[in-house]
Amino acid sequence: MPIDQFLIHLERERRYSQHTITAYRNDLLQLQDFLNDEYEERVVSANSQMLRSWLVQMIENGITSKSVNRKISSAKSFYNYLLRQGEIKVSPTLKLISPKTQKPLPAFVKVSEMENLLDDFHFENDFFGKRDSIIIEILYSCGIRLSELIGIKDTDIDFFKETLKVLGKRNKERIVPLHKKVILQIREYQELKNKLFNEPVLLLTDKGKKLYPKFVYRKVNYYLSQVTTSKKKSPHVLRHTFATHMLNNGADLNTIKEILGHANLSATEVYTHNSIEKLKNVYNQAHPRA
Repeated sequence: MPIDQFLIHLERERRYSQHTITAYRNDLLQLQDFLNDEYEERVVSANSQMLRSWLVQMIENGITSKSVNRKISSAKSFYNYLLRQGEIKVSPTLKLISPKTQKPLPAFVKVSEMENLLDDFHFENDFFGKRDSIIIEILYSCGIRLSELIGIKDTDIDFFKETLKVLGKRNKERIVPLHKKVILQIREYQELKNKLFNEPVLLLTDKGKKLYPKFVYRKVNYYLSQVTTSKKKSPHVLRHTFATHMLNNGADLNTIKEILGHANLSATEVYTHNSIEKLKNVYNQAHPRA
């Protein structure tokens, strides 16, 4: 089937993650079901009018603009693939207009709240406490993704250069600086870890296994709940917090882009909006005419 071939292409040639491939599969199978039910057509035979009907149905069913745009993006990638393969002559998505979305500002934790957690909160002085502290510290200090945190190996840390090698999206490596305090924490943690377990992965579960996403999410959610009332308390919020705090303290966008591992500067520019909001607050408090 064309959809199956496309998904294999994403996995083997584009090296997309299984999570991303699953999202593509779900979107395209939903499109296929729609075409079968409404037009008795296969996906390779769809025209622009059929896809516009699919778009209208999604909007009428209350699907959010963000989800609709993701599904349209999946369809565009799929039909562009068919075009390159010679399966179709024209992509039916050419006239498909994505609905506008209101992008929410990235959620982040205040500097004072992060200082309270990392400097004042009591983490137990054992393997478990030091591991939990490092999870929070690395996510906040380095701005890395959850999947990148889980994949860190002991050999990825260069104690002499005070850097961390990160394997990002599409197996792209980048080097992220580590501050001296987290370097010391990692050394102390490794001493305890090596007495208990013989694993090349840096961060382990209570049973000495490689971390998994839900484990990290629960830890981050628990510790952030101790210091902030913010609704969002996820590992990605710490990534947003890193970028926002860096920008507010004078770091330029290109530096933040490189550390975050963004492919395009436009992905990093979203954090400037948080900085503008901070400037507005300071202005309103300080200017006599505000």
